[in-house]
Amino acid sequence: MTDSSPRTARIDAMIVAAGKGERASQDIPKQYVPVAGKPMLRHSAQSLADHPMIDRIWIVIGDGQAETAKKAMSGIENYRLVTGGDTRQQSVSNGLAAITAGGGTDHILVHDAARPFLAASVIDRLLDALDAKPAAIPVLPTVDTTIRIENGLAAETLDRSGLWRVQTPQAFHFDKLVEVHQQTEKSADASDDAQLIRACGYDVAIVEGDDQLRKFTTRQDFADAALTTMIEIRTGSGFDVHRLAAGEDLWLGGLRIEHDKGLAGHSDADVLLHALTDALLGAIAAGDIGDHFPPSDEKWRGVASDVFVGHAVSLIRQKGATVHNVDMTLICEEPKIKPHREAMRSNIAAMLDIEIDRVSLKATTTERLGFTGRGEGIAAQATVTVGLK
Repeated sequence: MTDSSPRTARIDAMIVAAGKGERASQDIPKQYVPVAGKPMLRHSAQSLADHPMIDRIWIVIGDGQAETAKKAMSGIENYRLVTGGDTRQQSVSNGLAAITAGGGTDHILVHDAARPFLAASVIDRLLDALDAKPAAIPVLPTVDTTIRIENGLAAETLDRSGLWRVQTPQAFHFDKLVEVHQQTEKSADASDDAQLIRACGYDVAIVEGDDQLRKFTTRQDFADAALTTMIEIRTGSGFDVHRLAAGEDLWLGGLRIEHDKGLAGHSDADVLLHALTDALLGAIAAGDIGDHFPPSDEKWRGVASDVFVGHAVSLIRQKGATVHNVDMTLICEEPKIKPHREAMRSNIAAMLDIEIDRVSLKATTTERLGFTGRGEGIAAQATVTVGLK
């Protein structure tokens, strides 16, 4: 964001996900159809949850969709479900009423679940624009030749320099959006909220949108996404070593293991998670674990290393990327890793929010050679693959 000063405004986000998506010709409402390995709703919800300025997320769903929505949102905290209405406008009004009953907010982002790939940079630009105007929307220019059709035939060509494509999320001062919804006929059904607020005389700022924010409408959109969603593959690697010492707990892969020695370090010294963190950061060229969690900072003393992994994953998501898989190796003579391997894999799968069959963990020795062979320490290495949209 352009302003480095701290914000005091409370900011909530609403995802409108109450539609049936009949034009998409899917067996379930399109917001729950998998896209790039996850329910479509989950992608934008995760982007909003990871953004540091968003306080709460409200998901407006169709009647009877609560269990499906909860499954799609598994692992995301600080969200609430609201039952929508028969039209998009009624659904947004229900969401605004729920937020008001929940104490209200200062600013609100209203987003369509059918636009899954939401970049943090778009959110930043919208929030910046609210400093000067009561509303802001992301737009992109119309690049194709655009014509008017009359009686089923091509008529004149329109000047596309003044035509722009509108996307979501759209950002508003909360009190202004509540006001215009209260003034609008309940039978109306505006296709977006910016129309309503502009009709009531308020200025609407525009910010740069994002090509990845395209709307999923038809079955072909889902087919195309399978081919084009991941446009870049990156790999990151990490390596770490910690000394074994008496009197320390032994943590590996987020699991406490009974052993006569533990790993010494500033945090809990989980060597496997440290290597994994460096691999995640390396995949997006975001430095190393010491840059983000310097050992000279006392607040990281004794902290659980899954905090480091979680931070790296959030940075990856802020780039609109997804962790595909991870391959790790522990190097030690003792303890034996095999009895604990599945529990470690399960822990790490949960940290990365991926299926366990995408988490590989192996163990090896150095045939009694070197510091690991002498039982002086444990080493770990990790390789991750990340897909950028």
